[in-house]
Amino acid sequence: MRTSFKCTPTLGVSALFFALVCALSLLSGIAQATPTISGTPKTTFGVNSWYSWAPTARDPAVEQRRLRYSIVNKPSWAQFSVYSGKIEGVTPATPGTWSNIRITVRSATGTATLPAFSITTYKSGTSGGTTNRPPVLSGTPPSSVTAGNAYAFRPTGSDPEGRTLTWSITNRPAWATFSTASGALTGTPTASQVGTYSGIAISASDGTNRTSLPSFSIAVNAAGSSTGSATLSWTPPTSNTNGTTLTNLAGYRIYYGTSSSSLNRTIQVANAGVTRYVVPDLSAGTWYFAVRAYSSTGGESANSNTASKTIR
Repeated sequence: MRTSFKCTPTLGVSALFFALVCALSLLSGIAQATPTISGTPKTTFGVNSWYSWAPTARDPAVEQRRLRYSIVNKPSWAQFSVYSGKIEGVTPATPGTWSNIRITVRSATGTATLPAFSITTYKSGTSGGTTNRPPVLSGTPPSSVTAGNAYAFRPTGSDPEGRTLTWSITNRPAWATFSTASGALTGTPTASQVGTYSGIAISASDGTNRTSLPSFSIAVNAAGSSTGSATLSWTPPTSNTNGTTLTNLAGYRIYYGTSSSSLNRTIQVANAGVTRYVVPDLSAGTWYFAVRAYSSTGGESANSNTASKTIR
C-alpha cells in the first residue's frame, strides 16, 4: 500500500517544529501498514508423491526475515516452516482429503491469512486430474566392500513423460558421497569404518511423483578377512562371431562383483591355454562372475553366462 503525506508549514512555526511534525506523520503512516499473503496452493496431488508449496508474503513496515507463519489443520504427513510458510511432505499411499487448511503470516504490525483450502490425493490415472506416471527405477547395489577398496553403485532411472529426475538418499554412509543428478553412490571406506550400514534408501522424483528402490545394507569388511574363493572353468572359443576360425586368442578376463548388474572387478588371465581359475579372497555374501575372451589384436567377446556363488 502506498501512503502519501502533505506537510504544509504555518507562518511563525519554526523549521524544527515543522520537520518534527512531518516525521511523526510519516511514522504514523508506516505503522498502519499490515502484512499481505497470497498464492494459489496445490489442491490435488498424486498419492505417495512429494508435495511442496509456499505462499508469498510481505510487509512494507518490517524486514522479510521477521515474518513468521502459522498453520491450522496441517496434514499429519506434512512438515511446515514457520519461517517461510512452506508446507511439504510425502503424501500417503491411500487417497484422502485434508480440509480447512489455513496459513497465516504475522509481523509486528498485524496478521494476514490465506483463504482456507484443501488437499486431495488420488491414484495416478484416476479422475483426480493428471495422468503423470511415477519414475521407473532399477538396479541392485553391491552388498559388501572391503575396507580400502572403492564402492560404486549407480541405479538406472527414467521418467515415462521424459521429465528430469532428482535423486535423493536416506541413511547415506559417512564414507560415501551421493549425486543428486545421477543417483550414484560412491566412496572408499577405511579400516576404521568396518561394519554394516543398514536402511540405505535411494529414490528419484520427477517433481510430482517419487519412486524408491528397496532399502539395502552395505557390509564393510576388514581387509584380509575374506572367507572363501570361487573356482571358475570355461570352454575356449574356436571361432569369431562372423564364423571364421579364431586364430589369435590371447587370454581371458574375469569380471565379478556382488551385484549381477555391476561386475565391477576384473582379473586378467593372459594365457589362452588356461580354462580354469580360482578367484580368492571373497568376503561373505553372494558373488557373480562372467568371463570374456580377448584376442591379440585387442578384440573382446561378449560376456559368458553369469555364474554365482555364495560365500558363508
